[in-house]
Amino acid sequence: MATPQLKKEEQQLNLESLTLGDLTWVNIEGATEREIEYLAQNYPFHPLDLDDCLSRIQRPKIDEYKDYLFLVFHLPIFNEAVRVTTPSQLSVFISGKYLITLHKGDLKPLVKLFRECQIDEESRQEYFSRGSGYLLYRIIDRLVDYSLPILNKIGDNIENVEDNIFSNGVRGAIREISILRRDIISFRRIIWPMRAVIGTLEPKIRRFTKMDMAVYFGDVTDHMDKIWDALDEYKEVIEGLNDTHDSLATNRTNEVMRMLTIIATILLPITVVASIFGMNIPLPFQNSSYSLLFVFLICLVIVSGMLYFFRRQHWI
Repeated sequence: MATPQLKKEEQQLNLESLTLGDLTWVNIEGATEREIEYLAQNYPFHPLDLDDCLSRIQRPKIDEYKDYLFLVFHLPIFNEAVRVTTPSQLSVFISGKYLITLHKGDLKPLVKLFRECQIDEESRQEYFSRGSGYLLYRIIDRLVDYSLPILNKIGDNIENVEDNIFSNGVRGAIREISILRRDIISFRRIIWPMRAVIGTLEPKIRRFTKMDMAVYFGDVTDHMDKIWDALDEYKEVIEGLNDTHDSLATNRTNEVMRMLTIIATILLPITVVASIFGMNIPLPFQNSSYSLLFVFLICLVIVSGMLYFFRRQHWI
């Protein structure tokens, strides 16, 4: 079943649509005022919901209306430039006959799924024939699974930092720990409200599908809980690594200070001896040709005695 051609006014907008039977999927990447105006003219959406589609500060939520649901999701995207996980907003309008998704285009699984439905008729038949509720589930499931590689990357980075802490690269470890801690905090901030939204989504979309979606969304909820538990574990690990780094750094500082103190203590009596023999007053051995040797022997005895004493006290 071929996808119908877009109307002339739709071709000028940044949107694509797929239709199979009574269900239409409208995908909008990088929505602007023009696309929002198009939705306002062709669909019975509340103006506040349309405004939320352009807002960058919306929290994940579900707004329920008589004819449709308006959903806002935040999905994690890793920003390689700043090395932190950032949220990417997905806005969804869902009814029995349409599913409208609005996003910035950086949600690769969603873009790939839409392209798959465009190219592969079997996939389009599978996803569309079971209703808009099932199609929404497939979108959310792919986006949640996309979070797992990001999570695994954080785990690998934590292991690398753990190895570096006990190596000579300890000076750079604190910076890596700080970057990972910021990344984990940002990731947790994204996942926490999403758990509540996905956990309450299934009862609200039952009217948009003939299937029993409890098991499907239960699986997605399990994946969200798995991600949250892993982030909670990573948070504890990174805090432990930070404490370990501080302990090692403090221990190294104490070792350096101990050695410097020993050196200063040894040099102190030698400085006193040199000061005494540098005085312009009559001193023993002053007129002897071996006066330098006598001073050297005195200093050597003092240093040897102090080193022996420090050794006996297990200070060195």
